[in-house]
Amino acid sequence: MKSWVMGNDGTNATLALTDAPRPEPGPQQVLVRMRAASLNRGEFILGHGLQKPGTTKAIGMEGAGEVVKVGAGVTGPQGVERGASLTVGQRVMARCPGAFSEYALMDARETMPVPASLSWEQASAIPLTFLVVQDMLLDQGRLKAGEWVLVTGVSSGVGVSSLQAAKALGAKVIGTSGSQAKLEKLKALGLDVALNTRAPDFHDAVMKATDGKGVNLVVNTVGGTVFAECIRSMAFEGRLATVGYVDNTLKAEIDIQALHMKRLTLFGVSNKLRTADQRAAGVPRFTAALLPAIADGRIKPLVDRVFAFEDLPAAKAHMEADRHVGKIAVTMPATPSE
Repeated sequence: MKSWVMGNDGTNATLALTDAPRPEPGPQQVLVRMRAASLNRGEFILGHGLQKPGTTKAIGMEGAGEVVKVGAGVTGPQGVERGASLTVGQRVMARCPGAFSEYALMDARETMPVPASLSWEQASAIPLTFLVVQDMLLDQGRLKAGEWVLVTGVSSGVGVSSLQAAKALGAKVIGTSGSQAKLEKLKALGLDVALNTRAPDFHDAVMKATDGKGVNLVVNTVGGTVFAECIRSMAFEGRLATVGYVDNTLKAEIDIQALHMKRLTLFGVSNKLRTADQRAAGVPRFTAALLPAIADGRIKPLVDRVFAFEDLPAAKAHMEADRHVGKIAVTMPATPSE
């Protein structure tokens, strides 16, 4: 089968399309013929530490496809009634390593049925991204209807998904972006307050929008350059999720007095150090809280552009040029090689 790998020499990331043996599912695994997979910026940023220097590995972190074979001990996918079984040919989506391949293995505990209304490309944009959103907004963020959410870098894949989920949960959303054109597109998805800026200068506008109270939850996809401004913009008992640092700024000052007086909660959102059991534990919460809104159309995954499988380097370049709003996906060949 064909599979994309990424090399890391400590300075540069290089992509190569290689021939690899088709994997066999082990216990609690599902072999899937991949139909589409989506890009996640963090995987391609060497400074995020997801790949050791001097190594090469199959890449891709989430996708969708058809079940080809199931391993021992596999029962039903998450989100399907108890007792249901995964069957060959079933449309599923999940987080999975090596998703940019013609075939990939998924942890059966993380597989979810693809809602009938979704295309393969839309389904591929859900598993990792929206499970991260579930973690930020609900598991740790405790978001309630009527609360205010600030999303820095709102046009990113995680940013758009956070906007969509927050609106479905009844929250109000402020978003920042350096592109007014991107903000205009997101107003159609319910963005309440659009702030055209990449600088840490949004506090006054946030306070004006929230009647001087500040936001209840911050989703910081940008990083350290806006961290202090996020703290300033938070309400009493506000929560701040750090989910990325595309600015490559890994350190920031913390206003200890504000942290203390406003009873703030600061937390990180990452799967890097989580065990397989810990990752799988969040799936039932997602299928109960957010997947129904995706299935009935209240949340529609936003796919900016779709590239052919062989054009993954061009998809990566499109992402790194910051031209996109939402997710970028690649589709697999109609006839996979064996």
